[in-house]
Amino acid sequence: MQIAYILGFGFLSENAEFAKICEESNIKFIGPSYKIIDLMGNKSHAKDFMKKAKVPVVPGSDGSIKGYKEACEIADRIGYPIMIKAAAGGGGKAIRLVTKKEDLEDSYNLVKQEAKAFFGDDEIYIEKFVENPRHVEVQILADEYGNAIYLGERDCTVQRRNQKVIEETPSTALDEKLRKKMGEAAINAIKASKYANAGTIEFLVDKNRNFYFMEVNTRIQVEHPVTEMATGIDIVKEQIRIASGEKLRFTQSDIVPRGHSIECRINAESPEKGFIPSPGQIKELNLPGGNGIRIDTAVYSGYTIPAAYDSMIAKIIVHGEDREEAIKKMKRALDECVIDGVDTNIDFLYKILDNENFQKGNYDTSFIKKENLA
Repeated sequence: MQIAYILGFGFLSENAEFAKICEESNIKFIGPSYKIIDLMGNKSHAKDFMKKAKVPVVPGSDGSIKGYKEACEIADRIGYPIMIKAAAGGGGKAIRLVTKKEDLEDSYNLVKQEAKAFFGDDEIYIEKFVENPRHVEVQILADEYGNAIYLGERDCTVQRRNQKVIEETPSTALDEKLRKKMGEAAINAIKASKYANAGTIEFLVDKNRNFYFMEVNTRIQVEHPVTEMATGIDIVKEQIRIASGEKLRFTQSDIVPRGHSIECRINAESPEKGFIPSPGQIKELNLPGGNGIRIDTAVYSGYTIPAAYDSMIAKIIVHGEDREEAIKKMKRALDECVIDGVDTNIDFLYKILDNENFQKGNYDTSFIKKENLA
């Protein structure tokens, strides 16, 4: 008899060794196989795989680079600016932008050190820096029988130091033609790898509407509720069904997202003090509610936020008939949200939503910095 084991985002959810131990112990890991997690977890290996699957990738190194000399050769070939990244990376860590050759050696050494410190693996790779991109990801579901669908996209462009702040669907950067093209590229990659369960293919979209593969997240995403609100599909429930050996209950023609969804990550941090974490006890808590509002959290009045973990303590997700309604609904939700005893980023999030360029959908990954919002 098998025991099912499910993991959300973080911790062991993308640990190939843990998934392998589960399989060897006759425990059903609710996610892709450990071989897929291992392949996609190394970003340089995943990039090589995507090339073979005919998915557009950002120009750069073929796999991990073997030394500083090779880094110089690649940078000269593709031209500056470039990004140096940890092959086993994630969460915006161990990444450096290099704009000129004089800074390459220091950045190369620093990323290798950070990669080893954060991920226990100092493999790094190089890719061309895509200037002023949108960060758009495609949510997929795939069963163990070769069936796969995509559930639309999520725009994760609003970021601070490579960390997502606000996510929404649909993306204002895509039209139906590009949306379909990206979705089909994601499905091609999933089928080529024989991926099964939920996953996310992340892309960069440049100013000319070209898209490039960035990475695969072999788990459920923090921002998955915006897709659930727009499609009405419980992604976690489908993960369990797939792991139980069931076929997908939906075909691509069944997926018809409606309206607009936005998610704000509520963090215990102080924007006025450089976004330093703000652990401590929550003395008073009032969370918003009402039609089209969802709260994902584990905090309560009297809860003590520890200093040892990520500062995200809640997610507010809203759904409206269109983007304008969703923005207004989120602003109202943030107005109603009271978390006393610790500092939070609620006012910072409100400033973003109130920004004219955000409201027009006119933004890229450097938006927060360009608008002097932080």
